[in-house]
Amino acid sequence: MEHAKGAKHQEIRMLNRKSLDISGVSNVESFDNEEFLLETECGFLTVRGQNLHMKNLSLDQGLVSIEGTIHSLVYLDGNTGNKSKGLFGKLFK
Repeated sequence: MEHAKGAKHQEIRMLNRKSLDISGVSNVESFDNEEFLLETECGFLTVRGQNLHMKNLSLDQGLVSIEGTIHSLVYLDGNTGNKSKGLFGKLFK
């Protein structure tokens, strides 16, 4: 499938809540064993869980692979109002 030039494209594949492959990643803002903050073509994405670690990273290809126990995937954008500001404030204290 071809996409128009400049169109946003992202794929997220999860297997058994233990393995996560994400395309369209432009930057890894921060990460630890409980939370990853990724800048993607579709906005900032937070991955939360336990014992998370980066299995593979290729920013040239826009690919990130994460392993661990995945609890949630949340996009942070202007539609979430004060929640995103609170989360960013919490992340960047």
